[in-house]
Amino acid sequence: MTGLQAPNLDDRDFAALFAQARALIPRYMPEWTDHNLSDPGITLIQLFAAQAEQTLYRMNRVPELAYLKFLQLLGIQLGTATPAGVELTFTTTGPTVDALVPTGTQVATSGGDNGPIVFEVLEGFTAIGAPLTAVQTYDGTGFRDHSALLTVPPNGGQASLVSTGTASDVDIFGAHAPVGAALMLGYTTPGAFTANPITLYATLPPLPGGDVVRAGDDARPGSPAGRMWAEFHDGTRWQPIAILTDETQAFTGSGRLTVAGPGIRAARVKLGSVTTSLYWIRFVLTAGDYQNPPRLRVLAPNTVPALQGVTLRDEVLGGSDGMPSQGPFTLSTVPVIRGEEREVARGDGRLVRVTDLELRVDEGSGAQPWQQVPDFLASGPDDEHFVLDRFSGDVVFGDGRNGRIPIANPAHPGDNIVAVWYRAGGSAAGNVGAGTVTSLQTAAFGVASVTNLAAASGGADPETVAQAKVRAPAVLKAGGRAVTAEDFETIALQTPAAVGRVHALALTDPGFPGVPVPGAVTVVVVPNSPGPAPVPTVHTLREVCAELNKHRLITTQVFATGPTYRQVRVVGDLIVAPSSDLTVVQNAVSDRLTTWLHPLTGGDDGTGWPFGGTIYASSLLGLILTTPGVARIRDNQVLVELDGERQMFCRDVEIGVGELIDALTPQLVVGYR
Repeated sequence: MTGLQAPNLDDRDFAALFAQARALIPRYMPEWTDHNLSDPGITLIQLFAAQAEQTLYRMNRVPELAYLKFLQLLGIQLGTATPAGVELTFTTTGPTVDALVPTGTQVATSGGDNGPIVFEVLEGFTAIGAPLTAVQTYDGTGFRDHSALLTVPPNGGQASLVSTGTASDVDIFGAHAPVGAALMLGYTTPGAFTANPITLYATLPPLPGGDVVRAGDDARPGSPAGRMWAEFHDGTRWQPIAILTDETQAFTGSGRLTVAGPGIRAARVKLGSVTTSLYWIRFVLTAGDYQNPPRLRVLAPNTVPALQGVTLRDEVLGGSDGMPSQGPFTLSTVPVIRGEEREVARGDGRLVRVTDLELRVDEGSGAQPWQQVPDFLASGPDDEHFVLDRFSGDVVFGDGRNGRIPIANPAHPGDNIVAVWYRAGGSAAGNVGAGTVTSLQTAAFGVASVTNLAAASGGADPETVAQAKVRAPAVLKAGGRAVTAEDFETIALQTPAAVGRVHALALTDPGFPGVPVPGAVTVVVVPNSPGPAPVPTVHTLREVCAELNKHRLITTQVFATGPTYRQVRVVGDLIVAPSSDLTVVQNAVSDRLTTWLHPLTGGDDGTGWPFGGTIYASSLLGLILTTPGVARIRDNQVLVELDGERQMFCRDVEIGVGELIDALTPQLVVGYR
C-alpha cells in the first residue's frame, strides 16, 4: 500500500535559502562586502537558513485536518456533493390502469461500478394508462401530423415524442405562432378516458445563443411568455379543462405540464390529419408575443423530475446528558442535500425555519423543533440552535453561553434527539446515461416499468481540501461582493449546483451581442456534467443568478448563460513505430486530443480549455508527437476543421472571446510507412 504524499508548500532547501539571503545583501546592506564563509555575518545567515529549512520541512507536513481548521477560521467551508437530477417516465400495467406514484418513490440504476444509484420522485402524481398515440399541430391555416416522431424506449414502455435534432423539432404553434394555433395530443384506450390529471414533461431545444437567465427576476431575454388554455373534445366541440401546472410558461421553457382529465365527458373523434378516432386534448395559444416561436424536442407522458438521494425520517441520534461539549450526534447517511426551506411551529407558537434537517428534541414536554444555524456566533444562552455539518453529518449543540444545551430527559435518556426529516446523497456518479434508471425500489401499485429518456445531469463530488485551498484566496479577495470579473467568477463557483467552470464577460448583454453595454455582466457557466460539450440547465443558471444576486451592485445587470461551442475536428496522417499497435496508437492520439480540447479537462494544465483560447499549431503537433507509439507525422499533414471548414495548414486557429470547443472525433489515418 502506498503512503500519502505530503504536500510541498515550499520546496526551498538549505542551499536555496542561503543563496537567496546572500543575494539580498548588496540591496539592503551595500557596505557589507565580505561574503566569504569566514565572515561572521555569513555564519549567521547559514544558521537562519538551517532553522528555516527545518520550519519549512514541518510546514510541508501540515495534516489535512489543520488545513480544514484554517479554512474554517476564514469562514470557508468545503463544498458538499451535489445530487444529479433526472426526468423519469412511468408506464402502467395496462391502457385502462391509472397508477398513483407517491412523493418519494425511489427508482435506481441496476448496478455498475458505484453500485445502484437511487433517485427519488420529488412530487407525486398519477400515471395514466392511456398511451399517447398521435401528435399534431394547427398553425391557424392547416394541420401537421408529427406522430411519426413517437418513439417507444428500448426497454419498453409508453411512447414519447422525441425529435432527432434541430431539423425535426416541432413548431408547437406553427412557424409564426398566431393566436388560435394549437398543439393537439391524441390518446387511445378501450374504455372511457381518464378523469385523473394528465402529466406531461416538455423539453425545448436551447434558444438561439443558449438559455439566458437574468439575476433578480430569472427572466429569459428574447423569449416573452405567451398565454394558452387547454381543451378536450367531447365529440361535438372543444370544451375547456383546467391547466393544473404549467412550468413551461406557455412553452417558453422546459418543464412539467399537468391538465385535468376530462373523464367520461370526452369522446373519440377523428381530427385534422389523423384518421383514427382518438381522445383529444389540445393547448390553444390565446396570446403571445414570441420573438422566437416555441419549438418542442421531447414531449414525454407520465414524466416527472427526480433527484439523486434518499429521504430519511425519524432517525434517533441519541440522548442529551445536559452537559456542554456533548456529541457530536451523527446522521447515518451523508452527505446531506440542501432542502427547500419551510417552517414548522413549536408548541409555544414560535416558527422554526427548516433548511437541511428537521431536528426535534424532547426535553420532557414533548418533542420540539430546533433551529439550524451556520454557527453559534449570534446565539444566546437560551436559543434552541444547532449546527449541521452537511458533509460529515455531525450535529452540534451550544455550550450554554452560545446556544442552549439540550436538557436531559430521564424518560428518554438515550433517544430524545431525533432527526425527523432530511435528504442525503449526491455525487458525480449520479450522472448516469439515458435508459439506465429502471429499477423500481418502492411499491407503486399499477406501475409496470420506469425509465429515463435523457441522461441525468448536475451531480458533482464534494470539494476536496486541495480545491478549497485554491479557492480560498479568491474568496477572501472578493470579500463577499461582486465588482470585478474575478469576483463574479469566484462567487458563481460557490453556487450550490454542479458548476464546473465560469467565465465573466464585462460590458456584455446577451440581448445586444457585440455591443458594449455599461453595467452589464454575463457569466458563462459550464456545468460539471458528462459529454464533450456540457450545457447548463435553466435550473443551474437560476441557481447561479440567485447566488450572484446576493452580492452584485444594485446598478449591475447580471446574466447567466451557457457557453458558445465551436466544433473542432483534427485531421491527420500519422506514421506509427513498428513495435506499436495501429489501433492502440490511433485511440491514444484521439483520446489525448479530445481531452486536451475538452472544456472541463482540457488545456495545458488539465483544468479546462481556456475561454476563447487559440489552438496553437505547435502545441497541437507536440501533443501528437509525444504520444507513445507515434513516430512522425506524414508530411506534417495535420489540419484543423472549425465548424466544418478546414483552416490553413500549420496555422494557429482562433475562436471568439468567451467561446469553447466541442471536440469532434479526430479523423486520423495511421500506418507503419
